[in-house]
Amino acid sequence: MTIVATKPYVEFKKEGYWIIGTRISLDSIVYAFRKGLLPESIAQVYPLLDLEKVYGAITFYLANRSDIDAYLMAEEQAFDSLPQPLQIEAPALHQKLIAAKKSVQQT
Repeated sequence: MTIVATKPYVEFKKEGYWIIGTRISLDSIVYAFRKGLLPESIAQVYPLLDLEKVYGAITFYLANRSDIDAYLMAEEQAFDSLPQPLQIEAPALHQKLIAAKKSVQQT
């Protein structure tokens, strides 16, 4: 019987999770997965990722779901707390973006 060692697909560097060997964040894969995209569709959206890496990233997320969800929530809060110059320069556009974000979060 041959024993197959597991391969790492995700690494933590520069304060974020990344798919090993790419510049694609785990965040991108997780958000696509949460929206209901199948791994095959995610691989089409990110042509640098083969299906194995997509499944590996999703498996990593599911195995560490509470930690990754907390990380994503902290990232969203940090982003939301940044100064928003668009609020001043283009308030109508800013309101449209906020409305779009809320509608996406409700789905």
